[in-house]
Amino acid sequence: MKFGKEFSSQMVHEWEDAYMDYNTLKKILKNIFLLNQKRKDPSSHLVAETNRAGLKRRISLYRAFSGLTTSYNSTDSPKTLVDEEEVVLVTSLREKVSEAEEEEEVGRYHRSATTFVTSNNDDGSDSEFMFFKELDGEFDKVVNFYKKKVDEVLVEAEGLSKQMDALIALRLKVEDPSIPRFGGTVHPINGRLGMDAISEVEMSEGNSNNAAKEGSEEEMSENSKRGNGRNVEVDGFKPASLDVLNHVKINVDPQTPISTIKAILPRSGLSFSEVELKQAEQRMTLAFVEFHRKLRLLKRYSFLNQLAFSKIMKKYDKTTSRNASKAYMEMVDKSDLGSNDVVSYQPLSPNMYGFIVLHMLVYAGDMYFWKRYRINYPFIFGVKQGTELNYREVLLFGSSLAMITLAGVVSNLEMEMDPDTESFEALTELVPLAILTVLLLIIFCPLNIVYRSSRFFLITCAFHCIAAPFYKVILPDFFLADQLTSQVQALRNLEFYVCYYGWGDFKKRSNSCRESDVFKTFTYIVAIVPYWIRLLQSIRRLFEEKDIMHLFNGLKYLSTIMAVAMKTTFELNKGTTLLILTATTSGIATIGNTYWDIVIDWGLLRKDSKNPWLRDKLAVPQKSVYFVAMGLNVVLRLAWMQTVLGITELPFLHNKALVAIVASLEIIRRGIWNFFRLENEHLNNVGKYRAFKSIPLPFHYNDGDKSI
Repeated sequence: MKFGKEFSSQMVHEWEDAYMDYNTLKKILKNIFLLNQKRKDPSSHLVAETNRAGLKRRISLYRAFSGLTTSYNSTDSPKTLVDEEEVVLVTSLREKVSEAEEEEEVGRYHRSATTFVTSNNDDGSDSEFMFFKELDGEFDKVVNFYKKKVDEVLVEAEGLSKQMDALIALRLKVEDPSIPRFGGTVHPINGRLGMDAISEVEMSEGNSNNAAKEGSEEEMSENSKRGNGRNVEVDGFKPASLDVLNHVKINVDPQTPISTIKAILPRSGLSFSEVELKQAEQRMTLAFVEFHRKLRLLKRYSFLNQLAFSKIMKKYDKTTSRNASKAYMEMVDKSDLGSNDVVSYQPLSPNMYGFIVLHMLVYAGDMYFWKRYRINYPFIFGVKQGTELNYREVLLFGSSLAMITLAGVVSNLEMEMDPDTESFEALTELVPLAILTVLLLIIFCPLNIVYRSSRFFLITCAFHCIAAPFYKVILPDFFLADQLTSQVQALRNLEFYVCYYGWGDFKKRSNSCRESDVFKTFTYIVAIVPYWIRLLQSIRRLFEEKDIMHLFNGLKYLSTIMAVAMKTTFELNKGTTLLILTATTSGIATIGNTYWDIVIDWGLLRKDSKNPWLRDKLAVPQKSVYFVAMGLNVVLRLAWMQTVLGITELPFLHNKALVAIVASLEIIRRGIWNFFRLENEHLNNVGKYRAFKSIPLPFHYNDGDKSI
């Protein structure tokens, strides 16, 4: 489905007129394209040369359009965003208008200007000016509508907070009627009920002095300015008094004859009954559900329009062969539409466990097919006889981890939604850490439970990888290191866990990990470490076995390290030079790794083989399986180049979701590689009649050629 149709189908129908008019802008671009086609004549080359000369001499025609809404507050020093080819100059400022003007016309909240820079000889400039004028108007409409709705949500949130004050006070009074309505307190913590906090504040209120109360009010006011509606500090907050009950009444909704009569008759105050409390709680529940729905709709409105502006600017660049999208999208990102975090909430992602579970499921599939095609994988890995796991046991362990993770997610949501536990914000954030702790305890448990021999075998191989090249490299060691190269995203998630729980304020769900230079440095290190281990292992095998192929294998991993480093640099710091270097190193690494996978690791593409372009011995009788596997390996090898290829977003798919999908595809590719790698190793053993392990003997005889 094309983006325009998908965009229309995802709109909130009641807000259709407030969305960007994507089709109109697309029609203008189509006209620009047709004009460019008409101008293509034998003299076009001369015209192009004249245009380029005009740009170099900076003979430019400037036309400014207003309407861009941005979040810059300074009118004295507006910021100008200029792209590399100077196609557009985006100057942003924020004008102050009167309240009457704001009420009269929403579009006059702010003022900005986009200046289109072109040569005097550019005949198509008028159409492009029209495009930017229309684009500015649409952007102004979208941002101001979004800002208006956000303001309404903030007002509603304040009203809900007052309603919560009354509800907490009513609940407290119903549970303990002896509490006087004067002198009691209510203490909403981040909009949640906190009965223990209420009691503590009541006990401490009498001991607080007026100065402390005034300081609390000032501090709370400052905190409310810094907060985003969820992570508001409440230290020193002055709790509301229970006399709020003297100023509220139960609203009667006249839906039935009896309720209509009650609504007409004069009403007295609260009766503090269980019925009133239940009615109030039911209404508050419905109110918060609807409030949450509004936040979701606003979030979707923001995301869809940002995506639409990105799409239309990319179409403009493609149509005109210019590079204007970068400067314009920087303006979009810094506007209220892109930077307003009132409706943003980013919980801790459980992707790490998903990657591990997926890898275990794929590995269980490998074990099943190894057994089916009689590949002696326990012998190849050197596992102690009688302790090897089968695919059912690996599936059981992977499924158990998946169930634990799912239980953690559900418990997190349950504690968020349950009124009795939703105040335990810090506890809900500790659920992912608790799952990780349980997993580590199981792995390192010294008791003879949960497949101890297999766990210790895994720990030994992992230690050999960490200590490479100080240990002799055997197949299980470099096989595990190869698995780690496909788990870079899981390792990065683990890095974030360390930062979030170690240096972030997880109690308030805030952190500055992504902005930390140390975190960015470790982002490089974590991505490179698995390939660095394989490089060291290749060097160790080169010196021990004197096989030149290990040198080439080491060079392959060195090229991959360079590609990963450049790719990570490009993700953090965009730029044309970095893009060229990233594309070059990634291309070399992809070609080298793909060739090595198929020709060396799998032993395929043998031209003179009995099985053309395969190899002489095959464990799988269906030859087409090998060609499909080779094709999938090539395609999935290219998946990790999505950043280099410019595929950083898909329609209605968040960037983080795209990263998770690419990481999952790499894990699936690794599963395919696992099967054919061990198949090739098994057939080599069969060809050399190796059915037993070579055990090193304790003594060496120096007399003649006898040795034991």
